[in-house]
Amino acid sequence: MAEPNAREREHQPFAAVGTWPKRNVRTQIHFRLSRRSAADRPIVLAIGDRRFALTGGGGDAWAANNSDNAGIIAAMRSASSMRVSARDQRGRPFSDGWMLAGAASAMDAAAIACARAG
Repeated sequence: MAEPNAREREHQPFAAVGTWPKRNVRTQIHFRLSRRSAADRPIVLAIGDRRFALTGGGGDAWAANNSDNAGIIAAMRSASSMRVSARDQRGRPFSDGWMLAGAASAMDAAAIACARAG
């Protein structure tokens, strides 16, 4: 799927892995999509040959459950890229992609820093 051009974007897309030690939440994936996704259409994350159905609303998407979240994080550690594909509120397909070089090191560094702060 083609990348949306800058004027079609509603948001600046990003992927984040959050950890909140005081709430006992670790390595939770969150995606900010470039467009608001259609409520009745699937949101799919592709990492290598793995596919994950995401849940979401508006311009955000998350893993559907803790098991998928763990699988996504594990897949991110060994893949070179990932892509989220969806349809926007007007039914048009779009996708957002990210390169994963350095992602495993960044997640490890964040986990160490959070453990020290927690």
